[in-house]
Amino acid sequence: MPIERVSKQFKDISLSLQVNPLNYDLIDVKNETAIARSIRNLVFTLPGERFFNQNLGSKISKSLFENIDDISASILQDEIKNTIENYEPRVDLISVDIEPNYDNYEFNVTIRYYIVGIDTLPQELTFALQSTR
Repeated sequence: MPIERVSKQFKDISLSLQVNPLNYDLIDVKNETAIARSIRNLVFTLPGERFFNQNLGSKISKSLFENIDDISASILQDEIKNTIENYEPRVDLISVDIEPNYDNYEFNVTIRYYIVGIDTLPQELTFALQSTR
C-alpha cells in the first residue's frame, strides 16, 4: 500500500508586525518564507533568550570570536545542525555547509532542506556569520 503524503500549509506572523489595512490583522508569511525565517531565527537566538523555553536556540555566538578556520567551521556546522534538527520539525535537513571567508572575517553558511508535507523543490538558505563587538 503506498504511503499517502499529507499536504500542509505553514503560516507565521511577520516579525515586522505590520497590519493589513483591509482587515487590521497582522500580516503573515507562508510556507517557504515562514520556514526560512524560522530557521534563521533559531540560529541567531541564544539559549535563554526565549521565555518558557530556556534551551531553544544555538550557541554559535561563542564560536564566532574564535579563529576563522576549518575547526571553528565544523563546530558551527554541528551546532546549527543540532539546533535545526531539535527545534524545527517542519523541515528535513539535507546539509549545512560552512565556508570560512578569511578576507571578510566571516563564515558563509548554506543550509539545504526539504519542507515536510509540501511538494516543493529543496530549499536553500544562505547567510553570513560575523562576530559583532
